Amino acid sequence: MQRFSADVYRERLARAAARTGEAGMDGIVVSTGPDLRYLIGSRADTFERLTALIIPQSGTPRLVVARLELASLAESAVSELGIEIADWVDGQDPYTLALEALPGSRIAVSDTMPALHVIPLAERTGRTPELATTVLRELRMIKDPAEIKALRAAGAAIDRVHARMGEWLTPGRTEQEVADDIREAIVAEGHTGAEFIIVGSGPNGADPHHEFSDRIIERGDIVVIDIGGPVEPGYNSDSTRTYCFTEPPADVSDAYAVLERAQRAAVEAARPGVSAESVDAAARDILVEHGLGDRFIHRTGHGIGLSVHEEPYIVGGNTITLRPGMAFSVEPGVYFPGRWGARIEDIVVITDDGCEPVNTRPHGLVTL
Repeated sequence: MQRFSADVYRERLARAAARTGEAGMDGIVVSTGPDLRYLIGSRADTFERLTALIIPQSGTPRLVVARLELASLAESAVSELGIEIADWVDGQDPYTLALEALPGSRIAVSDTMPALHVIPLAERTGRTPELATTVLRELRMIKDPAEIKALRAAGAAIDRVHARMGEWLTPGRTEQEVADDIREAIVAEGHTGAEFIIVGSGPNGADPHHEFSDRIIERGDIVVIDIGGPVEPGYNSDSTRTYCFTEPPADVSDAYAVLERAQRAAVEAARPGVSAESVDAAARDILVEHGLGDRFIHRTGHGIGLSVHEEPYIVGGNTITLRPGMAFSVEPGVYFPGRWGARIEDIVVITDDGCEPVNTRPHGLVTL
C-alpha cells in the first residue's frame, strides 16, 4: 500500500483546522472512510468500535482508536504528524476521550459516521452534531498536484483496459464472462481492484446501472462498458465506452452522433468560474434540441477522487462555481428501454484556463 508524504497530510490537517474555525465550529470528528484516508492516509475500517480523528479549531488533533485496532494505523502518516493517540479497550467510553480534545460542544461529524456513534456524541454534548461536509467538501473537491497525478495514472490504466476490449467482448459470450475477464485486466493494468463493472448488452444497455448478467451477447447488440477502480494511493478511474460488432442502424448512428456532440459541448463548457449546472445544461440542451432530452435520465457528472462519486456533482440546480483542481466525470447518455443504450464518459480536471481530459481513448461508437 502507498500513501503521500507526511507533509501532504500535515498541510491538509492545517487547512481542516482553519476551515473548522471559519465555520464557527469547535471541532470536527472524522470516522473511518475516505475522509480519514484523505487527512492522514489511514485505511482503517471499523464499524461498532469508534475510530475517529478529532480536529479542534486550534490545538493538537487526537485520534481515538480501539487498542485492538492500533495495527491498522501502521501504514498511515499518524506517527509522523504529531497526532495524539488516545487508545481504549472494551468497557471504556471512547466518546468521552473524543470530546476531551474539543474546547466546546459545537462539533461536526463526517457524513459517513454511523448513527451508533453520532447519537452518543450528541448525548454527551447535549446538542445534535452538525455535518462536517462544509469543511471536508472544500478540501477534497480541490485536488492538489499529487492527487491529479494519481487521477491521471488511473485514467491511463483504465484506457489500457478499454484498448484491450476486443480480446473479450465478442458475440456468443455472456456478460458475466466478459466482466470476469475485464476484472482481471483492471488489476493487470495497474489497479488494486475493480470497483465496478458494467457490461450492458442490447436491452441491458438501456439500464444505466445494470451490472452484468448471464445474457448472451448477440452480434447486433450495442454494448455499454462502464468500468473503473482505484490505483495507489487510492484514486479512482471511471470510463465508459460504447461498442458494437456490425454497422449500426441509422437511428443508432444518428443518436450516437448527437450524444458525442453533447459530451464534447459539456467538456468545452467546463472551465473556471462557470457553475456546475451550466456544464450539465451544455450537454442536456443539445440532446433536448434533437428530441433526445427524455432519453437522458441522469446527471452529467460527478466528482471523483478517493471515492468514485464525490462532489462536485454536475447536475441541474448545483450552482457551485468550478475552480482549478476540481475533477469530475462528463458522461451524458441516451437510453431506449427494451432496445439499447449508449454513454460516453471521460474524467476532466479544471485548469486555470479551461479543463483537461484525463482519459485519452477515442469515444466514437467502437466497432470490434
